Amino acid sequence: MSDSAVVPPGTGSITSREAEPADIAPASKRSRLQGLKASFTTSSGRLAWGRVALAAASGFVLYLAFPGIDLWPLAPVGVAGLAIATNGVSKKFGALLGLVFGAVFFLRLIPWIGIFVGAFPWIALSVVEALYVAAMGALLPLVWRARGGLAGLLLASGGLWVGQEAVRGRWPFGGFPWGRLAFSQSDAPTAALASVGGAPLVSFAVAVSGTLLAWVVVRVWQARAASRQAGLGLLAALAVMAVGALIPLPTEGDSTTRVAAVQGNVPRIGLDFNAQRRAVLDNHVKATLDLAERVRAGEAQQPDVVLWPENASDIDPYINADAAAEISAATDAIGVPILIGAVVQGPGDRVSNTGIVWRPGQGAGTGDDSTYVKRHPAPFAEYIPYRDFFRVFSKKVDLVKRDFVSGDELRENPVGVMRMGVNDQIRVGDVICFEVAYDGLVRESVRAGATMLAVQTNNATFGYTDESVQQLAQSRLRAIESGRTVVNISTVGVSGIILPDGTVAERSGHYTQEVLEATVPLRTEQTIATRVGEWPEWTLTALALALLIGAPITRRVRARRDRQTS
Repeated sequence: MSDSAVVPPGTGSITSREAEPADIAPASKRSRLQGLKASFTTSSGRLAWGRVALAAASGFVLYLAFPGIDLWPLAPVGVAGLAIATNGVSKKFGALLGLVFGAVFFLRLIPWIGIFVGAFPWIALSVVEALYVAAMGALLPLVWRARGGLAGLLLASGGLWVGQEAVRGRWPFGGFPWGRLAFSQSDAPTAALASVGGAPLVSFAVAVSGTLLAWVVVRVWQARAASRQAGLGLLAALAVMAVGALIPLPTEGDSTTRVAAVQGNVPRIGLDFNAQRRAVLDNHVKATLDLAERVRAGEAQQPDVVLWPENASDIDPYINADAAAEISAATDAIGVPILIGAVVQGPGDRVSNTGIVWRPGQGAGTGDDSTYVKRHPAPFAEYIPYRDFFRVFSKKVDLVKRDFVSGDELRENPVGVMRMGVNDQIRVGDVICFEVAYDGLVRESVRAGATMLAVQTNNATFGYTDESVQQLAQSRLRAIESGRTVVNISTVGVSGIILPDGTVAERSGHYTQEVLEATVPLRTEQTIATRVGEWPEWTLTALALALLIGAPITRRVRARRDRQTS
């Protein structure tokens, strides 16, 4: 594929010198400014506002694919728009376009960040996340010149998206994986790919499909492709999105269990949801006692496992006898262990976000198979890194009065697999709140023997926003990826009991008190995705970088050879 074959519409032709900012070597401040301007303009000297508008519109289109709007087929369309916008531009301009795309996307996707703390955290996080997309945008112009023709283009683009998400989901402060392409696909055929290569393979498929769409648009615009070739490209893009339908997903397990998930609700929404902490605990106790009464009356089946959400008891039951008595009353009444979410005091002046298995007649369990401390506390929400520094930008950091400790630091139950059920035969992998967005945390629980997963979460601090349905969609993808039943249980909703094929068997409302009940499969067999772990992610990323690095090297070698033979 030649460079001249990949110039997008509406921006004029761009020569190879204009497309490479490295060729601009200014000798003065004035020439540097001229060089920067040149890298952001077309050959006609006009700033390519059309490209900027296309990047912004594409970021908005990608947002529409995510839960809340749920137009998942638009995900590759958003990817295609950014690919077209960055085709044939300089690296600097590509970075600007990526920044615009990312800013629009994240500002629309995560406004819930600032719903009760003001606009600054929301805007700041959106801009930080957009910087990763800007870095990817700087490299996207190179994918059109990657080695291997169309195949090289698709592999480089798809791998670049996977690599961007991999870095963004790990750094800094453990990363923030929200907004991955894969998380828009829980209702799509592509979701089945998660069972083979995890969330990275799903993101890769969406990116490849979007790049194919971009290739079709560019080729047709330039009248370099026959309608038949363009049609084949479009069909290929659709095929990539549909290929997951061919992957069989499990609907049965080695055995079954009866699950009850208690959504107790809170007295009020917002940051002070737990201002009446006893009321929150009482709500979950009452809902459980009501379930026990319905079981005794023959109106409900006896559960084997009962799950409460994160923050169900913000009163430490280890040191508060009243809270412990309330929980024991509920546990004894229902007659099976309950996994509760509690805020536990210590170590020192810190606190821990803890899952505790509470057993009938025994109380709080101890040891690695009965307690789990959240390994990935949310920065700026559960702890404040560099508190003095960030206080300069916002006094809101002091809303977090005591930092949460990481379970990794405590070295307690590092994978969160809990013994529950009749005779403790069920292995429940505990994942707390945003931890569901992190591939490795979920995968380690399954590898350690979890036969089902519980996602304990509290969405009360995000009001009536799309945060809860975005998180539920992530839990659905994890069910497919791990081949496990996933119970996403929230204090306020939206909660759901999800089968191993991603189907939602039971779902709650928002800010309601409900008990979800279902008989679900338990599975011990590990999916391909669980077994291969991070290999698809790193392989696809490395392949993309190799293709991008190899293209300029090949061009230089070819140019040197041509000079020698001329």
